Amino acid sequence: MPSLLQRLITRTPRSVERDTVTLLLEDGRALDVQRVRDPRAKRLKLSIDERGARLTLPWRASLVSGDRFLQQHRGWLAEQLARHAPSDDDVAFVPGVTPHLPLRGEDVPLHWHEGRFARIERQEDGIHVHLPARASDATLRRTLRAFYEAEARADIGRWLPAYLAGLPRAPRQIRLKVMSSQWGSLAPDATLTLDLALVLGRPSAFEYVLVHELCHLLQANHSPAFWAEVETRFPAWRDERQWFHAEGRRLKARLRRLLDMR
Repeated sequence: MPSLLQRLITRTPRSVERDTVTLLLEDGRALDVQRVRDPRAKRLKLSIDERGARLTLPWRASLVSGDRFLQQHRGWLAEQLARHAPSDDDVAFVPGVTPHLPLRGEDVPLHWHEGRFARIERQEDGIHVHLPARASDATLRRTLRAFYEAEARADIGRWLPAYLAGLPRAPRQIRLKVMSSQWGSLAPDATLTLDLALVLGRPSAFEYVLVHELCHLLQANHSPAFWAEVETRFPAWRDERQWFHAEGRRLKARLRRLLDMR
């Protein structure tokens, strides 16, 4: 049986360590990969999303084994990079230049104006952006985020009353944030969190996520009983889930690009 000293020496640290390693792909491109040593990890894992590539290693895995794992998956990484490459509509938010903004499944025309205060508002002919002449990038992103949050809350306010009947309680509060992988979550205290990117996509998909999370007030799991509750309230949920499989990553990438969160 190991002594107390041995256990203290060999115990697994609780902190996560991060650094970056450069991988040369088969086509000659250099790819920066975030390398994460996580005490909770059970195996080597490679992933890629709108923020880039990430290699997760268990604490006891060697860096050599991680490098070997990357080399073995260079082809897969190249394929995933092609899938995540910016599309023609994945544009930055540049004053006076950006021609449109994604909102509720459409690219809505932008109209730029100089104004005393930074504000963005939706009108019949499109979205109007008012900015002071020397507005900072931070002001621009903050104003855009506030606009999207207001539009998202307007949608939630229209949909929510119809689904409250039959629930044991209403959500304690509803938060909107930029989420990495999830589209929504329900905390034990009934705080409902939704991905801000939802307001960029088609409204039916946004509404489905809202219903999905509300049903967790009835079933805190994904059991057949939970899906029965979803089916009762939103019969077309399978179509929306399929839409997320096809468009979800692009939607999240567009929001991060607009908010300069790459």
